Amino acid sequence: MVRKRGEHGVLVLTAMFFVAFTILCCDYYRLALHPMNIPAADFNGKISLNVGECQGTIYDRNMKPLTNAEMTTIAVAVPQALNREDTARYALDKKQFYNDFEKGEPFVFPCSENTLENEGLTVFEVPVRYSEKQPARHVIGYLSDNKGVDGIEYAYDSILRNSFPENSVTYTADGFGNIMIGDGKEVFRTKAYKSGVVLTLDEDIQRICEQCGKNIEKGAIVCADIKTGDILGMASFPEYDPENLVDAINDERCPLINRALYSYSVGSVFKLVTAASALEQDLAGYQYECDGNIDVDGKLFNCHKLDGHGLQAMPEAMTNSCNTYFIDLSRNLDVSEYRLLASYLGFGKENYLCAGITGSGGVLPTEEELSIPAELANFSFGQGKLTATPLQITQLTCAIANDGDMPILRLIKGVTVDGSDVGGKKTPLLSKVMSDETADELRKMMILAVRENDKSKAKSSKISVGAKTSTAQTGKFNEKGEELCHGWITGFFPARKPKYAVTVLIEDGGYGNDSAAPVFRSIAEKIKELGDKDH
Repeated sequence: MVRKRGEHGVLVLTAMFFVAFTILCCDYYRLALHPMNIPAADFNGKISLNVGECQGTIYDRNMKPLTNAEMTTIAVAVPQALNREDTARYALDKKQFYNDFEKGEPFVFPCSENTLENEGLTVFEVPVRYSEKQPARHVIGYLSDNKGVDGIEYAYDSILRNSFPENSVTYTADGFGNIMIGDGKEVFRTKAYKSGVVLTLDEDIQRICEQCGKNIEKGAIVCADIKTGDILGMASFPEYDPENLVDAINDERCPLINRALYSYSVGSVFKLVTAASALEQDLAGYQYECDGNIDVDGKLFNCHKLDGHGLQAMPEAMTNSCNTYFIDLSRNLDVSEYRLLASYLGFGKENYLCAGITGSGGVLPTEEELSIPAELANFSFGQGKLTATPLQITQLTCAIANDGDMPILRLIKGVTVDGSDVGGKKTPLLSKVMSDETADELRKMMILAVRENDKSKAKSSKISVGAKTSTAQTGKFNEKGEELCHGWITGFFPARKPKYAVTVLIEDGGYGNDSAAPVFRSIAEKIKELGDKDH
């Protein structure tokens, strides 16, 4: 059959339309599945970008943020609505900015504080988790894969990393996912990071402890309020960088250890407990003639003053830290009551501060062990099997400075939802561990131990203090064959109306008076200066 020319043209035109329609459908299908355009369908014509990561804040007792203390500026850019060069001047990393800009899709970039917003640029202030000079690192802890694995970060992980709403900006998009400039944008700026945990730490006192102890190779400092037991400062040395844990793990000094929680040989600080027991057992007037050594069941114990201190009463023996006096004194004590008092004062008991932060109980010899004369002799001046933590020693000093009422040390003040009000606060827990009279006599001895000792490096012209030092033998020796000793000091200030108790431990630091006492003095002076500024 012969077709007319017009009919042939119609068939050709129809075929062309069919081919064009098929191509158009394929292109539409391809565009619909493009990753950039899928969000348009997912968000019902909206495209949202989250900016920054929202985590709860760890505060000090005065609601100063210890984490999230600094802010960084981040912007969201919509390239099609911006001039590239005008916007690039705000970018902190211009090379990355240009790379992202050329992709043509909305993106996030770190920018300067003076970045100005416009229709295509939205600016947010985002908290930085840790500051460059982050205080209280051993208390706060650190994260791994955005999960708390140590310190407060671990203990309150569920509170600090709750399902918080984050900063976001939402744009209207067309059917292909293109931002529709001029249709406005929805901006949400979260304040959820203001919720979190409130500690008893005082940021200013914490920084004083860290600054005064910065030269400590290994050791710890604890500062507490004597009436409430609130830990105002707790520092461990050496410090570490929570953003660089590999270096900390490989450091032979083990900086990740919180040494305030570890137990050590105590030394002469424990003479305060021996004296307390004697006072409670009506032996306040006990005297002893120190000639440099004392025989205990055939074992000779030496005083650090080899030619002896002569006739000693208790106050002089405390000032001179006379070993033989306290050894002989212990032989006149009821051992059961003596050990019981040590237990009441917290020795042999853990200090639970929160989940994952618990001070070791240390070692308190049993009554059976103390029935051995040599073991009792060692115990009387803090040697032998006895070990304790800086927390326990601080608690002892709190009891002495607070008229025999010993507070339970605490680190957590409460929680907050708005960074202002604190909920879950608890009243201080105190127990009467010695009489007012005994505590008063011990305070006088500690004041005399500093004031009447011309060699005391705890003595200050700026503030009066009461303190006791220790040089605790460890039984370990260095390569020169010299025994390693821990340097301790614990004390309170001001002397007349005590408010603070401070303990300094320097691991393998040698003489307490040489290593720990100057740090204690510096802390006392700076806290006094801090108080003077407040007034």
